[in-house]
Amino acid sequence: MSKRTYNILFHLHTVSGIVISVALYVIFFTGSFAFFRDEIVNWERGHTVKAPDEITVDLDETVNNLSKEQSLFGRDIELRHYYNEQRIGVNLGASKDTLLSKDLAAGSFYYLDTKDNTTTDYASSYTLGEFLYRLHFFAQLPHPYGYYLSGFVAFFFLFAIFTGILVHWDKIIKNFYVFRPRAKLKTLWTDAHTALGVIGFPFQFVYAVTGAFFMLKLLLVAPSVLALYDGDDKKLYEDLEYSHPEFAFDNTPLPTPVSINDYVDRVKKKWKDFKVTEVHIFNYGDTNMHVSVSGNLDYKDKLNGYGYTIFKVADQSVHSVKDPTLKTSYLDVVKGIFFRLHFGDYGGYGLRIISFIMGLIGCFVILSGVLIWLTARDKKNIPLKKRKFNEGVVRYYLAICLSMYPITALSFIMVQVVNPAGMSMLYKFFFIGWLLISILFILKKDNYFTNKYSLLSGSILGLAIPIVNGIYTGNWLWVSYSKRLEQILFIDVFWILLALTGFWVLYKMNKQQKPTVQTAKNQ
Repeated sequence: MSKRTYNILFHLHTVSGIVISVALYVIFFTGSFAFFRDEIVNWERGHTVKAPDEITVDLDETVNNLSKEQSLFGRDIELRHYYNEQRIGVNLGASKDTLLSKDLAAGSFYYLDTKDNTTTDYASSYTLGEFLYRLHFFAQLPHPYGYYLSGFVAFFFLFAIFTGILVHWDKIIKNFYVFRPRAKLKTLWTDAHTALGVIGFPFQFVYAVTGAFFMLKLLLVAPSVLALYDGDDKKLYEDLEYSHPEFAFDNTPLPTPVSINDYVDRVKKKWKDFKVTEVHIFNYGDTNMHVSVSGNLDYKDKLNGYGYTIFKVADQSVHSVKDPTLKTSYLDVVKGIFFRLHFGDYGGYGLRIISFIMGLIGCFVILSGVLIWLTARDKKNIPLKKRKFNEGVVRYYLAICLSMYPITALSFIMVQVVNPAGMSMLYKFFFIGWLLISILFILKKDNYFTNKYSLLSGSILGLAIPIVNGIYTGNWLWVSYSKRLEQILFIDVFWILLALTGFWVLYKMNKQQKPTVQTAKNQ
């Protein structure tokens, strides 16, 4: 590689990394916690899910309860298992029965608790797990700007990854085994940045590609809608299998009751280990009523085994089938594999724990990259004014990023003290608290102080989380273990281990700081 090419790639890597650094850190930090979204939700609510990845509720009883509250005739009804929670999503389409008034025929969406049959809307059922999951793609910003922002950050991160690999290619093997903790500061950060960057490269590459795909796919398909579908986006979504088929409404009631459970049982008997995640009913109670049962094969059998069967109720015939046991199509690979790779939910706790660790390594790579940028510019030949500006930029950056740890830990405590917290409370507490802690670190003007006390405060709060959970819910560690409340126990143990890791890092920091201070005194 010529020196000119090297310099161009080096500056492109540096600039692209610095520009997206804060947003990328937020994505990696909250995205790491998002691997345990469902566990956080169940921990917060005191629930546990024994049969993950499928609907386990009695569908006939559920539909009968819904019919007591409002007329279901002529409606499209969707019962969907979104996440591994005790609640399922219920989407009632507008009734096609013209005899009903406009208010009675209106559609609705809510969550149904499968244990006590209570219903809640999205805002009141909002949890910390949902908040952190959505923050990692900036969904709190007005739609669709947050999605596009996170998508472009992922895209430029992909650019930074490749330019970083090209820049370090000649020395990547040799420097990977070199770590000089007692060398000058820039060398220390460079060694850590290079080694951890190489270790995390496969992980970072996968998440950069899949993240950009998910958040920018609307922009990617827009030319196709205009060029290939003459602006008919409905037809495009049908071809991509993102929408359900439509069936005409006969406006004639069925003579006999319908059992939804029977159709689910037929599908589960046909495909072994098939997990039903969605039941969609078309034209409920009408002679042209259809029932769609869809889901996935168990991940241990097939990573991308999505399938469905649509039944025509009147004659018990099968309208259409997508067999999950057959060879996976290219479309299914793009839609399904990308989701599985991004969520890391196909390998149990082991894969998600590894993904969490790799996410935190990504955070460290981002931090070390910024500190390399600062130390490289902290030279006497650079004007004092410019050096102070650079120091100010990094001070703001570290304050904003590192304060996420204590405010996240504090939010876990808050949602047990104020339960349910709801969307509004979570927004105010997290964002205002994050702002105040960031301002405190900025005003202190000491990066070492910011690093030390963000770790110290976050770790102390982290150790307090299982205690607060035990006090307010009675789910102490030993109680959760004896009752086999796996998700609740996991979060408590998770925070204990994370806090102890934080204390260990602090110990190492103080141990390394002492020789430096002693040397300065001797001089």
